[in-house]
Amino acid sequence: QARPVESGGGSVQTGDSLRLSCDVSEYSRSDYCRAWFRQAPGEEREGVAGICNRGVALVYGASVKGRFTISQDNAKKTVYLQMSGLKPEDTAMYYCAASSEYEYIGADKRLNSTMYKFWGQGTQVTVSS
Repeated sequence: QARPVESGGGSVQTGDSLRLSCDVSEYSRSDYCRAWFRQAPGEEREGVAGICNRGVALVYGASVKGRFTISQDNAKKTVYLQMSGLKPEDTAMYYCAASSEYEYIGADKRLNSTMYKFWGQGTQVTVSS
């Protein structure tokens, strides 16, 4: 049972940057995938970025491509979401999701929320104009 834990949210101005972190301490250094999703009030959950330990292909949602960067540390226990050029429309609760250990999610499904078994509590990002 994995428990992703997010941190790093906050309130910023348009154009600012933030870095979110996601730790999954229950997993050893093994193959699995993580992704960031976000959900604004009244909106559907949106896939933001995804990464798998095995591959180098990172996946980004169209609305954040070129502004957000997903990465992981060498021990592969923390995944980061570096957000730059933030806009008011980026305001949402950001969730980290993890697959089962040893599970690989192909790039075409990596931003599909139904592919992930474990979810964090979320961290709020608010961008004001």
